[in-house]
Amino acid sequence: MCTPGDSTEIIILSDDEEEDSEKDSENNQSCLIIEDGKKTDESLQSDSLVPSSASDEDLVVTFSRRADVLPHARYDCPIHPFIAADCETAAPLAGNQLICDQCFCYICDKLASSCVMWTCSGRCHCNSHKKSEFWNNLRNSFLLGELKMFNFSLSEIDSHLRHAEIMLQLFRQEVSAILSSFIRGQIVQQDCKQEVVHDYTPVFHFVTSFLNKADKQNSRAAAVLNLGAAEVFMKHFQVSGPTGPSPMSSASNAKVALLQRVTTSVQRLIVMANFPPGFVQKLQNFYQKTTFFPADIKSMRNSLCVRPWNDVLLVSVLRGQNVSGVRKDKGKKTHLTEEMSVVLLRSELLQQECRYRELCRYLKVVQTDDSARFQQLQDLIPFFLCMQGDLTEAMTSLFPSVNAPACRFSPQLFLTYLRIFQTAKAPKLIVCQPEQLYCPNAVWEPIKDAAPLRCVDLVKFALKAQRCSAAVYKDSQCWTSLLTIVNSSTAFPQPSPEFLCESRHVVKSILLSHQNSNVTIPRSFHEVYPHQALLLLVTGALSFRILNGALCPALPVINTFKDNMWAFRWMFENLAVSEERLQSFFQDVTLEVANSTVHLWSIKMTS
Repeated sequence: MCTPGDSTEIIILSDDEEEDSEKDSENNQSCLIIEDGKKTDESLQSDSLVPSSASDEDLVVTFSRRADVLPHARYDCPIHPFIAADCETAAPLAGNQLICDQCFCYICDKLASSCVMWTCSGRCHCNSHKKSEFWNNLRNSFLLGELKMFNFSLSEIDSHLRHAEIMLQLFRQEVSAILSSFIRGQIVQQDCKQEVVHDYTPVFHFVTSFLNKADKQNSRAAAVLNLGAAEVFMKHFQVSGPTGPSPMSSASNAKVALLQRVTTSVQRLIVMANFPPGFVQKLQNFYQKTTFFPADIKSMRNSLCVRPWNDVLLVSVLRGQNVSGVRKDKGKKTHLTEEMSVVLLRSELLQQECRYRELCRYLKVVQTDDSARFQQLQDLIPFFLCMQGDLTEAMTSLFPSVNAPACRFSPQLFLTYLRIFQTAKAPKLIVCQPEQLYCPNAVWEPIKDAAPLRCVDLVKFALKAQRCSAAVYKDSQCWTSLLTIVNSSTAFPQPSPEFLCESRHVVKSILLSHQNSNVTIPRSFHEVYPHQALLLLVTGALSFRILNGALCPALPVINTFKDNMWAFRWMFENLAVSEERLQSFFQDVTLEVANSTVHLWSIKMTS
């Protein structure tokens, strides 16, 4: 154990094993700090007159040492006094150069003993302190380096941003050397004379390589690196004279291409990376105020003006509190308007997070600058409703009275929706246009909380889709899939002759009724023979299709009737109204059978 020795401070511990609830707070203390033990005789005599208490008799000295001095800035040194001045850099002030072993330089953020500017005339770091704006700015410039341009605080800097700052320093040095070569130009022989060609392509490739590396960094570092690089290359200029053959040999063209890449990358990071609003604001301010924009691309200045996810108008739309996309504030209207690239990014993120209901609300009201691409995205609203689990609402949303998505159905897209409605399963995809839904390699998974639609609803959907889309109406595969649904794997009993006769008129009235593109099936027709009625309705629609024009291939369609030949005969009776079309259909089927036989025979011969 250590002994007090010459120490001026001791720590005294009390034995508090026996607790007494009646003792005062002083007697309950387990640690007492005793002042200087060296006392004059008078003080000793005066102390001796003080009667000892019961607690004093239990005190035992167990340990004593001087307090440790922790690392500190020079202005906080407990050993050497500090004289503060606002911006004195000429020479140390009254002993400010004196240090202890734990003094740190406020500017360099390292031990004062290793600071080369500690007493350097004109830069005396020994005079620095935190209450001076001058010294604070100098400290930020020294510690932030390239990052000071972004107006970051030291608390925002992590290891990723520190590494980004080093990368930006190296980039600035290396691109400067390559740019110098571009400015000097290269002497080439052209038409029997020498010319100095200024080719920006090497600079373009170097910047592109740097941006590739930047995109592999942490999200915050990637955003800083992209914008830092843009601040550098946007100051480059085109030297007068001939350029190389590549479009990127012109500095003007190359800068536009590079800036478009930067804005695309940073836009994606702002939307997808969940940056703090303050960090995003600093990125946007840096881009607008620091980056140089030539007159022909001034419009790109606002490319990073992206609403944060906590924007009042955006939040109200996503929550369903605002169904118009317009907000009034003090008489001023604000519309939810965003660039198409931002709309696509929000759509992607909301799909990743399975926030399909919010995505549908957003797409219904947001305004953008690319109507064609936005129409494709809006056509996916029924699919997003399917993914939400509401197949009935999804089917309804395919057939609004104006600009119905079903009007743009392709046969493949129709078959995709038919499969979704029939199975309550959907392809696991992130999509931005309808054509992506029928990806052959997509994995189909059950939709949470969704139930397959009834057969009658599937028939209504198919017949309405045929009314909207001529491509679906003409396609043989679409008819085959629909007939497969209404033709059960087991044969249906043949209805009564009276029902078959009456059904001709009912089916005709249903199919020829085009009011609001709805398909209304009378209950009296459907309740007696529910399965047979749906089969006859689709078969009647097929009859109209055959009378309208050739159906090829026809064999797959006919094969769906193999278990219900009575329905097939009923169809031929309908076709009898046009002997010409009936004969043409019969010839088409005969030709297909012959070709199929020849094909099968050739396969057998070659095998």
